[in-house]
Amino acid sequence: MLTINFHPFQNLETERLLLRRLNPNDVAEVFAMRSNPEVMQYIPRPLAQTKEDALAHIAMIDEKIENNTGINWGITVKGEDKIMGIIGHYRIQPENHRAEIGYMSLPEYNGKGYISEAIKAVVTYGFEQMNLHSIEAVIDPGNAASEKVLLKNGFVKEAHILENELWEGKFWDTVIYSLLKRNFKP
Repeated sequence: MLTINFHPFQNLETERLLLRRLNPNDVAEVFAMRSNPEVMQYIPRPLAQTKEDALAHIAMIDEKIENNTGINWGITVKGEDKIMGIIGHYRIQPENHRAEIGYMSLPEYNGKGYISEAIKAVVTYGFEQMNLHSIEAVIDPGNAASEKVLLKNGFVKEAHILENELWEGKFWDTVIYSLLKRNFKP
């Protein structure tokens, strides 16, 4: 079984991005993402109603880092302090050396390659720092943009599960994409 330790927290850098720890000063951007129906349309979670909801989300992320059960970074364009997205490892399965990657961004930053660049950094961290064997992404089958970015980053479709998640009275399908460490090309 893996031993997961996110201390000290490690920022990640790419050519254009700095991925850093979220803090309460990020509340406006977290609220903008989590309250936006367009951003949240494929994420079966309640929309944030208030900035307190966004602060609670930041606190939940921080607690998971402190407990070594999950890690998220705020995505910033180098030279800017405001986050434009969030990315991280969720549902870590130390016994299986596997984690789920998840991400979201403000719509005005979409289509610029930022999420793909952030995925590369977070996947590299997962394989090299966390010593994962595989990383999965669980998405809604209608989320073509997410599918495209996963395929671009070497993920392969592993499964399409029918109506396996109930959200607001509707059963949702999920599609699982994965990347094995041996197939990862940094």
